[in-house]
Amino acid sequence: MDTLAERWARLEPHMVMVGPDDDRPRPTVILFHGCGGLREHLPRYAQAAKAAGWRACIVDSYPHRGLTPWMALGLVCTGLMLHGAERAGDVLAAIDGLSRRPDVDASRLALAGWSHGGWSILEAMSLDPARFGAAALRDAAACDLTGVKAVWLAYAYVGFANLNRMRPWRHCPKVVAVTASRDHLTTVRNAEEVNAMIRGCGAEVDSWIVDGTHSFDEPTSMAPMRHDEALTEQALVRFGDLLNAVA
Repeated sequence: MDTLAERWARLEPHMVMVGPDDDRPRPTVILFHGCGGLREHLPRYAQAAKAAGWRACIVDSYPHRGLTPWMALGLVCTGLMLHGAERAGDVLAAIDGLSRRPDVDASRLALAGWSHGGWSILEAMSLDPARFGAAALRDAAACDLTGVKAVWLAYAYVGFANLNRMRPWRHCPKVVAVTASRDHLTTVRNAEEVNAMIRGCGAEVDSWIVDGTHSFDEPTSMAPMRHDEALTEQALVRFGDLLNAVA
């Protein structure tokens, strides 16, 4: 187990910051990739954040764990290692670490997760920070979620391995939950039950159901996933709208 500072010290060398070329404190969105690792679509969302006047921090959870994208496909995507409950520590460490930067407005943060990244955010928002070893951290309770104003969940993994998907959130920001109607990892009904739970905690949840597959915004040819550029463009606009709404 790490402390928040130790986890961030391992993550920080593998993060990419995108945003306006200045040093003023700006609202910042933190992006967490899916189980396959970084793909070409995350930089597009980072540019959308920049256009909205935000900074965007793309966090790569794999290098410090010695994982390559190909290894992750065989180990993380299959559920053999690194479940969302453990990777939630990356989410908390990134919040804590970035909040200390002078070019980040810690009172205006957003989280964005795709698939496994969304699962990790779900865990981070709902875990009991007082439980010893929560999120594989020794001091999870030291992370302040107050500044998190928005969450973007893109086809978050809410399948059977996500045992805590119905656990109430402890912090309730504005949420946009994107569900693919042809997602092979969940049904729309299951995803909507999770969204209803989050809404019941007091969060404003915009549920957007798209006629696409899992990872529709990611350039991929891995069936049953299929890229849809038109839906991707819509997603980028909605992502920017979410940031503008809470800025």
